[in-house]
Amino acid sequence: MYITFTVEVPNGALSILRTDEDSFSREMRLAAAMKWYELGMVSQGKAAELAGVSRAEFLACMGRFHVSPFQVTPDQLDSEFTSG
Repeated sequence: MYITFTVEVPNGALSILRTDEDSFSREMRLAAAMKWYELGMVSQGKAAELAGVSRAEFLACMGRFHVSPFQVTPDQLDSEFTSG
């Protein structure tokens, strides 16, 4: 089940991005889910669900958005190497 809501964008948004309404909607969902994943607000699985794609598709799109598939901070990574 899905909820529907309206998002207002400028008149020229679709032509600027060279897309149609359906593609714009899908891309916006993916971009939002990608950002929420990048911020550590959701897991990969939940982000993919929010984006309406499979986890594999979500992972495949990460490069395009310059998002790392790893949710590890530099401090956590440093801690892993110094505590071992």
